[in-house]
Amino acid sequence: MNLVEVKKELKSIKRTSFGISIPELRRFAKKLAKENYQEYIKEDDYETFEQKLLHAFLIGYINEDINILLKYFENFIPQVDHWAVNDSLCQNFKIARKYPRQVWDFLMKYRDSKNEFESRIVSVVLLSHYLNDEYIDKVIKVLDELNTDDYYSQMGVAWAIATIMGKYPNKCMDYLKSKHCHLDRTTYKKSLQKIRESLKVSKDIKNWTLLLAN
Repeated sequence: MNLVEVKKELKSIKRTSFGISIPELRRFAKKLAKENYQEYIKEDDYETFEQKLLHAFLIGYINEDINILLKYFENFIPQVDHWAVNDSLCQNFKIARKYPRQVWDFLMKYRDSKNEFESRIVSVVLLSHYLNDEYIDKVIKVLDELNTDDYYSQMGVAWAIATIMGKYPNKCMDYLKSKHCHLDRTTYKKSLQKIRESLKVSKDIKNWTLLLAN
């Protein structure tokens, strides 16, 4: 399916007041992944927000060699300029769970990036696919060192810390109260806020974060 055909299909999809719905974009991305997706990926001009979301979903649905998928992922990163595109790309890249080492090595190329969304990509991939016993200590260390100069990079780390608190509360509490926590004050406070907003964190821990915030 080429770019012209994809744009025609996108225009025909039922729209909400905010554009094409996420479920419809997912449905179309799954359909495209089974067809001649290579042509579309090569031609995509990222003209609309919907095209970017479609591209982000598509990368996660393609059944292809991991190295080819990582190349698609890498080539798309410069187009990521919105949190929804960022998070759709990262959360849908579930092949990271099948090839954790390869995806981790790829991701670490961006751990020192000063780009707001490259930093957020690291955070969201980690919180989505690497919160397990093998990687949790490494994840916390990477999050601690990420660039958080900008809002969306700050919120990416804060979201990740809150998610860790839901799965590894003792590790997360030890980190937040230790001298090894190097989060800037804004990101630290946002992390505590996200923890208090989480439905997967106990009331006692939420109350504990109030003491840290003072």
